[in-house]
Amino acid sequence: MIRMVVGLGNPPRKYQDTRHNLGYKVLDLLLENFKLKLKAGRGDYHFAATEIDNRDIYLVKPDTYMNDSGLAVLQAVEKFGLNPEELLVVCDDFNLPLGKTRIRERGSEGGHKGLRSIIYHLNSQEFPRVRLGIGLPPSGVPAEEYVLEKFSSEEKKIVNEMLDKACQVVTTALSLGIKESMQKFN
Repeated sequence: MIRMVVGLGNPPRKYQDTRHNLGYKVLDLLLENFKLKLKAGRGDYHFAATEIDNRDIYLVKPDTYMNDSGLAVLQAVEKFGLNPEELLVVCDDFNLPLGKTRIRERGSEGGHKGLRSIIYHLNSQEFPRVRLGIGLPPSGVPAEEYVLEKFSSEEKKIVNEMLDKACQVVTTALSLGIKESMQKFN
């Protein structure tokens, strides 16, 4: 069962509403829903703890830039004594259309540098992830620039609906398991 949810993003305020910070956005909504506040962890992350069905659950935000997320995730996994399979990572994905949410039990990085860092530091691809579609970059726009752009006003409605759905996906995974969440939401 899932014991830790990690929302990926870039910490500086200037990145707050960018495509790359959707993992942070989902974590913020979960914190609000559970009425929790983050506190500094013993490493490069902030976290909040709660309990679901007599299991300690940790919500974690890395304090590192996206490309170094794996270091913070490894620190949190070690601190809380978890295995990679007990981790659920929430991140953006430009390989999915805008608004599409997908949950997987495991997999490759799919070109996502935050996932690449986590796979490297955990030495495992065997962790679930929720990927949030941001769509492909327009022709001629490098992916590195596209993911750091803010959403247009037209896109924000779709994004807000996706964020709400992602919270349902994560909450279901926490209470009923990954397979149940996959059956319900994929």
